[in-house]
Amino acid sequence: MDWTARLNKVMDYVEENIHGEIAEEEISRITACPYTMFQSSFSQIVGIPFSEYVRRRRLTMAAYELLNTNRKIIDIAMDYGYQSDDAFRVAFKNLHGINPAEVRKANPPLVFYCRLDFEINIKGVDKMNYSVVEKDAFQVIGIRRITPYGGGTWAIVKSDGSNDRIRDLTGSFFDLGLCFGFDEKGNDDYMCAVECSDYQGDEYSVYQYPAATWLKFEAKGKISDNTLGSVWQQINNEFLPSSKFHKGPLPTIEKYVLWNDTEDICLVEIWIPQ
Repeated sequence: MDWTARLNKVMDYVEENIHGEIAEEEISRITACPYTMFQSSFSQIVGIPFSEYVRRRRLTMAAYELLNTNRKIIDIAMDYGYQSDDAFRVAFKNLHGINPAEVRKANPPLVFYCRLDFEINIKGVDKMNYSVVEKDAFQVIGIRRITPYGGGTWAIVKSDGSNDRIRDLTGSFFDLGLCFGFDEKGNDDYMCAVECSDYQGDEYSVYQYPAATWLKFEAKGKISDNTLGSVWQQINNEFLPSSKFHKGPLPTIEKYVLWNDTEDICLVEIWIPQ
């Protein structure tokens, strides 16, 4: 077994024992080397101590339980190795920026650290910020097309006058991109839309979202760096496989808060229904 495979076995061991003891002797057995040598190698490869990685994963999963269960905070704290409310509160606030009790009050932004996966590249080192948001039912209207890629629909609405007409009707340009999925040929069923509750015409497609729980991410940076695509890749390849969240049956949304080709900057909110 090579070193990469042994490191991944250690990551499996951490996930299997996320609620219990991480034994140095077991890690030495898995890696076939002294624990101190493993610690040193891990820090050099990943850039953080092994103990810090374990702490981040435990507090990441503790945040999930606070959001999705009614268990007492002290019970969750003890499950993840904290012997007192105070110790858990301090550690949780250092990572997430808020106290554990606040998680259940206002659906605040939280931090997510993925399970590490050792390959030629290492996935999961960078943190991902996310929020869990409850949204009431709402309606969107827009132009829905099937094209080889989502940008094909945007090209249509920006070139045929649809963007100007929707602004005249609603007071806003199209700022939402709904992805309904891909067919067997890879074509994207995509809708450029805007929120509108009182539309009664037949020029635009209408989609009604029910009340739902959503995951919210942000893609902020240079357009030329493929910032939006990189965040989507991180969500699909790291966040979702390493968490207990999932994509629900409703179409995902990209909300274009800012997209400036001239200045090469963007800010896009990614909304994933649960």
